[in-house]
Amino acid sequence: MTVETVAAGVHLVRGSAVNWVLVVDGQAVTVIDGGYPGDAGALEASLTAVGREPGDVVAALVTHAHVDHVGGLAPLAARVGFPVLTGPAEVRHARREVVEQAGPADVARHACRPRVLAWAVHAVRLGALRSVAVPSATALDEPLDLPGRPVPVPTPGHTSGHTAYLLPDAGALVSGDALVTGHPTTARTGPQRLAAFFDHDPARAAVALDALAPLDAGVLLPGHGPAWRGTPEQAVAIAHSRDAGGT
Repeated sequence: MTVETVAAGVHLVRGSAVNWVLVVDGQAVTVIDGGYPGDAGALEASLTAVGREPGDVVAALVTHAHVDHVGGLAPLAARVGFPVLTGPAEVRHARREVVEQAGPADVARHACRPRVLAWAVHAVRLGALRSVAVPSATALDEPLDLPGRPVPVPTPGHTSGHTAYLLPDAGALVSGDALVTGHPTTARTGPQRLAAFFDHDPARAAVALDALAPLDAGVLLPGHGPAWRGTPEQAVAIAHSRDAGGT
């Protein structure tokens, strides 16, 4: 686990396979996503690393409810009792009333691709096959009176209710898995979309990028890969170029 301060009070935490974000304002913390089940200890350690503790968390925001984004968050939320908020269309997914994520059969169909098998083995060790639900998840209600003044940006496609979050005071965009800068299944770096088999609706996920392009930010904080300095417009253009066969 590494913790990178990307702006005043904004910290990108990189686990071994996925990221989450801590937004600190005084003693209060907003957590955005929370890693795999195996990242639960690292999530708490990241709070300690920025001088806070679980009791300082006032709310958690979820970009989407895949196991690698809520697995480490669920037990902390259940123990501490802070609200877990996500896009209205994502609530049923977070509660596991529906499931919209690649399963073992989907991964197996792509296991012959370089890096996919190694990633899958590591993901299983982190708890990828566990059934994780956040029964307390509720739909976010704007405006959000939380540290960082996060602004939800609907970006459906990766899941039906995927939501990115703009942190306007910090000039940062938390893009979740709508737009990443790397992933263990690829050697490619820089702004890009995840492999299509990870998306619930790949065509819709491609269109969702356009919702990010006009946003005012100077740093991208993705669900996978390092922070990227540049505007969302530039990042989206790079990702679209790669979708079209560019490098």
